[in-house]
Amino acid sequence: MFSIKLFILSLLSLSTPQMSTLLEAYKDDPVQLHHLIPLDFPSLRAVPESHVWPESYNFRVSPSDENLSIPIVDLKDPNIADNIGRACQTWGIFQVTNHGLPSGLLEDVEYEARRLFSLPVEQKRKVLRSPCGATGYGCARITPFFPKLMWHEGFTVMGSSVDHARVLWPHGYKRFCDAMDNYQKHMKTLAHNLFLTILSSLDLSEPEKNWAAAVYDSESNALQLNSYPACPDPTRTIGLAPHTDSLLLTILHHCETNGLQTFRDGFGWVPVHQVSGALTVNVGDLLHILSNGKFPTVCHRAVVNRTRHRISVAYFYGPRADSVFGPFSRLGFPRYRTLTLKEYIGIKAKHLDKALSLITN
Repeated sequence: MFSIKLFILSLLSLSTPQMSTLLEAYKDDPVQLHHLIPLDFPSLRAVPESHVWPESYNFRVSPSDENLSIPIVDLKDPNIADNIGRACQTWGIFQVTNHGLPSGLLEDVEYEARRLFSLPVEQKRKVLRSPCGATGYGCARITPFFPKLMWHEGFTVMGSSVDHARVLWPHGYKRFCDAMDNYQKHMKTLAHNLFLTILSSLDLSEPEKNWAAAVYDSESNALQLNSYPACPDPTRTIGLAPHTDSLLLTILHHCETNGLQTFRDGFGWVPVHQVSGALTVNVGDLLHILSNGKFPTVCHRAVVNRTRHRISVAYFYGPRADSVFGPFSRLGFPRYRTLTLKEYIGIKAKHLDKALSLITN
């Protein structure tokens, strides 16, 4: 079992002055340059062969799947812990209302994301993510695992966005940075409160509770701005290919247009219809491991729209990259071995959807 000793060591690693971040975790797994550069989407009148996916990927959902809906959890409900625990166990994904984030904040981050993605392609490529980097403009890191490219461009922020923003807007970068910083601050608080609420449904030891509480002090969090431009033929391509998220939780802000789909065993791909003002939360691989498989990590994808340019903003929440983790000790025989987050990210960077099977006991 995942021993108390390991949890104490992990807790100590969280409190040491040397900060281990996601930026460091991704350095050892470079991405080839041709997998980094998005197309100049507005200039296209047809989907190029590089982005035409096989029909076997089936981007449509069946009528029966349309009738399914993920749970909606009111964060002011007195039974919040039970409701969230049930949603994590049965779906691994849910929407939250009454989350406390000001509507103006959501509008600000969406406005700045649209301002960024509306820049000329030559300007955006000035902040192209380096092959060994994790921040800046570029295609999704999962791109090399698939036979075709995706109808997507992204911009990743870890910590401050000021260096890249100064390149994009030499005289108007502060507005962008202020919006990103403010959004990350609020999201970190919300994610941590959700994380502790989720864990309250599990039977944890005191050292394990302390480990969870210390996650807030880490810097292994990321903000991902996603752009899915209007597509001439949405039936032939995909915005973001099927994948799971690596960290504890992901909180997604949909900006008007729907496009997220989640895979549900026995049904297939289920569309996530956004509730006005709500945020979508999904379980990542790390929380799945900590729960010893009780909470499913969610396979999801994004489809594109013929007429509308879809924007979404994802916040990823996790512990320090050097923190040691494994299944909590009171949840039965551990299905997964113990390792550091950096080790797991390295495994996933090489094997993607096979990563969990490679750490199975």
